[in-house]
Amino acid sequence: MNYGKAIRICRGAYGITQVKLAKDLKISPSQLSLVEAGERQPSVGLLTRVSRVLKIPMPLIMLLASAPSDLTDPNRATEIKEMARSLLGLLVHAGERRRTRKHA
Repeated sequence: MNYGKAIRICRGAYGITQVKLAKDLKISPSQLSLVEAGERQPSVGLLTRVSRVLKIPMPLIMLLASAPSDLTDPNRATEIKEMARSLLGLLVHAGERRRTRKHA
């Protein structure tokens, strides 16, 4: 699992700089840089804060961090189902928001 890649993807999707995200996470920009570069593994606490700050469900972060081999491991079937459920929920929520804006 490459959590640094997942954090970088999520940060990029929101157009947030490393400095801004690091400040919101209450860590140094250099620490975030090391995590995103794969030089350091993030703690569960940091991943939880990333999820909360960016409003991205943890299962989606896990999915983005996954390598193809992680997704085919039969021992991870429960995690994969939870990731899929979370992603589906996001897509449904996004569709509802789009429909609401069209009718406003």
